[in-house]
Amino acid sequence: MDDDQADLEAVLDVAAEHGTRGSGMTEQLGTRPEEPIREGKYARVERERRFLLAGPPTASAVTASRRITDRYLPGTRLRLRRVDYPDNGSCEFKFTQKVPAGRPGFVQGLITNTYLSAAEYDLLASLPAEVLSKMRLSVPPLSIDVFDPPLHGLVMADVEFSTDAAARSFLLPPAAIAEVTDDARFTGGSLVRARRYDLLAWLAGYGVELPQNH
Repeated sequence: MDDDQADLEAVLDVAAEHGTRGSGMTEQLGTRPEEPIREGKYARVERERRFLLAGPPTASAVTASRRITDRYLPGTRLRLRRVDYPDNGSCEFKFTQKVPAGRPGFVQGLITNTYLSAAEYDLLASLPAEVLSKMRLSVPPLSIDVFDPPLHGLVMADVEFSTDAAARSFLLPPAAIAEVTDDARFTGGSLVRARRYDLLAWLAGYGVELPQNH
């Protein structure tokens, strides 16, 4: 068995271990709120904070960009990702399982990734899926997502951390309108199912107004 096949089977093993019930990436971990979330054999703890921005960054601030197309497999916590790099025309393919923590805070839950070949991606891309696409801009330490229709106008920044202490000490970015780390509506598994009117209502709650057909 080659390494790619072993990694892919590892993701599927984790999916089986935690179950695949639910819609999108909304299934909860089977832990009590007071219990710590621990890394497993393949899964790692995902620490992330998310922020709403008023708009995209200036071009001069961007150090790299890539187009991301996510395919969320209904009824699972599995995501198939294609990353296109416009600078050199290359592509990257990933298969991911996210098991949400089911509690507020920057510890999002457990994440398991494996990299795929183009052939493996094409095979999995034939499965029914809900699609979310966006342009991701790097403005270190932020990753800034500018979403495609029907979520156009939504610009979000996120930061990932390797430790709890780093996550706690991170300061609100100057360009941020609000932090939405604890708002599950602004996760990929929710946004992929959102309609334009959903987004407008959610943003209005943070004082952000977009035109209906902006």
